[in-house]
Amino acid sequence: MPNEIFTLGLSAGEIAVYAYLLFCEDRETHLCYPSFRKIGERTGMSPNTVRKYITRLEDKRLIETLPTTVWTLDGTARNGTLLYTILPIQEAVNYRLERQLTGMPGRKPGRKRR
Repeated sequence: MPNEIFTLGLSAGEIAVYAYLLFCEDRETHLCYPSFRKIGERTGMSPNTVRKYITRLEDKRLIETLPTTVWTLDGTARNGTLLYTILPIQEAVNYRLERQLTGMPGRKPGRKRR
């Protein structure tokens, strides 16, 4: 787990889901595809809670997701699990810094400093 993860203001649930995705990650391709149910079983969360944390991790630029399709034996297409890409941690750090800089309020008008 990269040390920078603790500078991003993540909740305990987000850290748990991120840690499990890192555990599942192929170190060469940075991809993994566990289901919400499997992540939930391993982290003690419901699939809906996992879905919420996955969305937050995407918003914070730690991961990207792609839907997959599974073909059944009778040729029917069904939704598969998400394909997760673990992004370089520096992208998330830079994104957080950019947000902090753009979100900083301007100087308040008032007394001049000497």
